[in-house]
Amino acid sequence: MGAEATLRVHEVTKRFGGVTAVDRASLTLPPASILGLIGPNGSGKTTLLNVINGVHRPDSGTIELDGTTLVGRPPHRLVDLGLARTFQNTHVFKTLTVYQNMLLPTLHLGRDRQGRAHRALELLEFVGLRAHRDQPASELSGGQQKLLEFARALVTDPRVVLMDEPFAGIHPEIKALLLERIRERARAGTSFLIVSHEIPELMSLSDAMICLAQGRCIAAGTAAEVAENEQVIEAYLGHQVTA
Repeated sequence: MGAEATLRVHEVTKRFGGVTAVDRASLTLPPASILGLIGPNGSGKTTLLNVINGVHRPDSGTIELDGTTLVGRPPHRLVDLGLARTFQNTHVFKTLTVYQNMLLPTLHLGRDRQGRAHRALELLEFVGLRAHRDQPASELSGGQQKLLEFARALVTDPRVVLMDEPFAGIHPEIKALLLERIRERARAGTSFLIVSHEIPELMSLSDAMICLAQGRCIAAGTAAEVAENEQVIEAYLGHQVTA
């Protein structure tokens, strides 16, 4: 797989008209680690992912991957630099087969088609979907589509994966599989920034956590430190949570 990376976001601000969606947010994602991002609805979590991913350009601040500036680069160029993304509302191409979905991120790569095809099948096996390779993606359950999107994000061997609500509304068995596969990839060197309202699962998964409220980072630290933070409890949790 590709070399390990560190994602650094420093003092990033994003405004939409008179609304400040992200307000001087900063975070560091070390190599081979999992960072959980929590906060109430409307706190700017998805907007921050969209800024990191190149969907929106920040009004100020810097974003770097291993020292390379990401600001101003379109999402497809960020894939080449080692950044991948999954979405809250799963983005799979439902009229294509599961296998065809896996190959889409590699179509612009003009070399080693056989190697990419082998890698796609390996990853489908990794998430338990190889038997579904020739089915239209529309025939998968919602949870299976989450697994497909996760596997597809890995097909370019990214160094950092951004995930938005990967555990929402899926069967407990699929959730358990996805949690374990994320852990395996992190142990192998991939870093993850994960937005989720599934707090116990995210606490058990994350090496560190950050809480956003009104676009600002109000707490950062270990999962236990963030869950016990009075500002976090007041703004979001309402009570202490343990993994």
